Amino acid sequence: MVLSSSAKIYVKGRLFISNVKRDICIKIRLSESERDLITEKMAAAGISNREAYMRKMICDGYIVRMDFSDVREMVRLLRNATNNLNQVARRANETRSIYAADIKDLQDNYEKLWQSAEVIMKKLARM
Repeated sequence: MVLSSSAKIYVKGRLFISNVKRDICIKIRLSESERDLITEKMAAAGISNREAYMRKMICDGYIVRMDFSDVREMVRLLRNATNNLNQVARRANETRSIYAADIKDLQDNYEKLWQSAEVIMKKLARM
């Protein structure tokens, strides 16, 4: 089977270009500080293959690596709020009453959710 230079394979969400014939070599000279800067940027992008990094930068001009820790925290808060709401609903169905403390707890959880969402939106707006 012959694959063209644009043959792409996705494995576990990662893109691999398979059986691409690369017979053109482009050489560049770098200072030590330039090489060190490239190595630092590769590490920040989570890429260990220098040739792949250089090819990506030459063809696309940039690599974006996003930090989703705030989103993960918001999802955690959302799960907590959902669990609390389910517990209140269960208790209300069993006892036919809702306690003020339960309502206050739900309000506090939703306030934390909105604060987390605001932080994320502000960071996205700065991009």
